[in-house]
Amino acid sequence: MSIDNAKCILVIGATSGIGRALALALAELPSRPTVIAAGRRQDRLKELQEKMLETVRLDVAADLDVLKENIDSIIAKYPNLDAIILSAGIQYQLDFTSAAVDLNQVYREINVNYLAVVSLISMFLPHFLKLSAEGRSSWIIPISSGLGLTPSSLMPNYSASKAALRSFTTSLRKQMEVTNVNVLEIIPPLVESELHDEQGTTERLSKFWMPLDEYTEKTMQGLRKGDIHIAAGRAEETLKRFQALEKPVL
Repeated sequence: MSIDNAKCILVIGATSGIGRALALALAELPSRPTVIAAGRRQDRLKELQEKMLETVRLDVAADLDVLKENIDSIIAKYPNLDAIILSAGIQYQLDFTSAAVDLNQVYREINVNYLAVVSLISMFLPHFLKLSAEGRSSWIIPISSGLGLTPSSLMPNYSASKAALRSFTTSLRKQMEVTNVNVLEIIPPLVESELHDEQGTTERLSKFWMPLDEYTEKTMQGLRKGDIHIAAGRAEETLKRFQALEKPVL
């Protein structure tokens, strides 16, 4: 089912990159849904407020009790919330031939990219299942990665976290078949992002990445069509090869 039918969309990780671009694009849908941009950086949230988006400060790496309080507060303030896009993520290059691998980075990457996403979905699900019982549709849309299909040796832990998220999303979709909860998956390729500035890889990767504007347009097309898997560029090519071999979910 198309995201055009959503009344209130929360984009988590909306202060930069893909999340920010999607939040702004969703606000321009003809159906004019309420779009809530969530993220850690208050200055970025203020800028999105000036673009007429609702905003909420949310740190997905917070303790579970704090995270649950935040989610309950969001649902109380926006009872019509019926879609979440989970875009928050971090990425490290880790070289395991070195004795100096930072295990804190390993744990943080798994926590933010996988465990926090599963936690957030679990916290929102009672609300969405209530909507389902009322005959209303809702959408859960994690953002995984093409590296969850074909891992990168430069980013082994990041690739593993996204593979775990893909597997969880696939199983969740199967469980939700008996409900009105739609589970979609956005699968980006290498996309223009300030994420690469932090790693010092922008100059090298800019020769290969998909421009953010182009990627956003293709992803919005998939969301509006209600595609289960929304992939673009090399990620779309990889997904097609993967699906040819993929076995059905038990």
